[in-house]
Amino acid sequence: MEFVKGCVMDLQCLSSMWFKKINGRTHKERLEAFYNPQAEAYDRFRANFLHGRQPLMAACAARLRGSTNMTWVDLGGGTAENVDMMSQLIDLASFDKIYVVDMCSSLCKVARDKVKRKGWGNVEIVEGDACTFKPLKEATLVTFSYSLTMIPAFMDAVDQATSYLAEDGMIGVADFFTSAKYDLPNRQHTYSQRWFWRSVFDCDGIDVGPERRQYLEHKLSPVYEYNSGGKIPYVPYIQAPYYVWIGRPFNCSKVNLQRFPARASDEFEAKRPPTFPPTFLYSLSWEDPREDDKYLQINPDDTVLTLTSGGCNALDLVYQGAGQVVSVDINPAQSYLLELKRAAVIRLSFEDVWKMFGDGIHPKFDELLRKEISPFLSQGAANFWYQKAYYFKNGLYYHGGMGRLLRAVKILAKVTRKEQWVDCLVNAPTLEKQKELWFSTVGKWLRQANIFTRISSFLVTNRLVLWFCAGVCKGQLSLIRKEDNIYDYIVRCLNSTAEYSHLRDSNYFYRCCLTGRFSKHCCPRFLEEEPFYQLKEDLATKERLLIRTGTFVGELRKRMYTKVILMDHVDWLEQPDIDTLCEALRDQVRPGGRVIWRSASRSPGYAKCIEKAGFKVTRIHTSEQYMDRVNMYASFYVAIRNTTPAPIIVPSTNTEFSEKKPLLSPGSPDSVLATPTDGK
Repeated sequence: MEFVKGCVMDLQCLSSMWFKKINGRTHKERLEAFYNPQAEAYDRFRANFLHGRQPLMAACAARLRGSTNMTWVDLGGGTAENVDMMSQLIDLASFDKIYVVDMCSSLCKVARDKVKRKGWGNVEIVEGDACTFKPLKEATLVTFSYSLTMIPAFMDAVDQATSYLAEDGMIGVADFFTSAKYDLPNRQHTYSQRWFWRSVFDCDGIDVGPERRQYLEHKLSPVYEYNSGGKIPYVPYIQAPYYVWIGRPFNCSKVNLQRFPARASDEFEAKRPPTFPPTFLYSLSWEDPREDDKYLQINPDDTVLTLTSGGCNALDLVYQGAGQVVSVDINPAQSYLLELKRAAVIRLSFEDVWKMFGDGIHPKFDELLRKEISPFLSQGAANFWYQKAYYFKNGLYYHGGMGRLLRAVKILAKVTRKEQWVDCLVNAPTLEKQKELWFSTVGKWLRQANIFTRISSFLVTNRLVLWFCAGVCKGQLSLIRKEDNIYDYIVRCLNSTAEYSHLRDSNYFYRCCLTGRFSKHCCPRFLEEEPFYQLKEDLATKERLLIRTGTFVGELRKRMYTKVILMDHVDWLEQPDIDTLCEALRDQVRPGGRVIWRSASRSPGYAKCIEKAGFKVTRIHTSEQYMDRVNMYASFYVAIRNTTPAPIIVPSTNTEFSEKKPLLSPGSPDSVLATPTDGK
């Protein structure tokens, strides 16, 4: 019976919307004519239609949580359903006063009954005009929830709202929309979409054109935006476009980092390259930041460009004190992963962040995403993580390209009944014990290289597996094969790592590969407690970390840099692209600036191209010895932009580039190179 009654109420709403002619000389009369027949059924029907209300309340609540003595004005608040939604997110006692303002008498009556029933003592229903209403004191929050499109004099309404908005207050809007002819990429509609939706909504006196949002952005500085589409009850296949938007006063001098942390990412949807899987390849960065530290010499005057990869090293650079870190990746999913890490560090407790990125599992991730994280993500990142929330159900690190490799290792250990051996290896109390375990079993087996070993190696070293599981591209694979056998390359990497790098206390890269998680004493630095709290402040205070999706050269061309981290990016490029990169490095790296990279080749030909671009190039390590905790590359290079004579001190050698000697930069102390151990 309840279901039938509900359907009847829905049909009553639909008939009023579709078939009833709206009459009235004034705006108030027209509203009453439209809403009076459906006032009692309003909340039920709109719950499945006004999809932007809950995201708007969540985005506002996330910024207001912890504040007190606030005033909230909900303009066009109708039945006060927004107040009910807000009560599920924060304590309404945080507000001294909540005003629900609406011109429609029928909806105000429903709202008053709801206030009385709920016992909200600080909520006042005002039957009045949003264009003239003014609260007794300045407002912390003003909302237009599916009301701005129904206010003819919308400029007057926005002007009036901004007139009583507190300096660190905000205006939140959720509504239907159509784009302008030429609009931002994440808003853009086709001609047919613009014509269709404006025509449909115009029948109900609703103007969904772009003018209202344009005026909002004329009056206020945008801090959050989300654009999507939602289903219409009883109308299959069609989704009505809606947006959620939050703005704040321009040139606000009052610092409120809870509400307005520094913005760090593009708000545009980014397109995934067709050759990439629909997720990230790397869930953590596979370059050793401890080795990078020795040669980068990060300081507060640095502007650093790095590839995003898993994002751990970008966060590490911020912690080291770089003035600004620009992190770029052509795969949008890598940007979304770093956005999630950044937002989680700023918004969540250490315990929650550890569960997400230390254990890789958080049972309440969906709730945290909705309430705390997504209001601070770009549109693309929010959509991505809503779809991939299940990653945190069974382990983040078992997903993405690298996750396939981790799952294969886990299955292999289970099939061969070596799970206990893996546990003993990663928790070996000393490096000597670890070496004993490894070389008496797997290390010995790899060295023997019998027929079974070779066949097994083919299954895991073919081109498809190396790309989709390990992120080794075709060009990089060719570099390896020019100098080495791929099997010997991998065996040398694994055996050398087991011999020199302690998995229990230091090597979090391979520990994660073998266990799918980190430990509290062996993890990326942003998961250590002291760096975590420092990053929480640094990331929120200034735009220390910029997250960009696009080409590396494109971002390199946008500003001058003092440090550039190429990772293994150049291995992926053809010669014309290498030439373009070298020209950009020549133009955009300041004199004395440093460029570092790793390569699958011991002597990549492009090192000479970088040298010709005005850099002094030094090969620091090769795979002939243990290189670092990752130990997957064949060489590690540092290049310093020419500025004064002999910025790098090197002896005469017979190699193509000078190797493994102290670096000097103008005015800085000698950098001492570590010996090939694990830093113990």
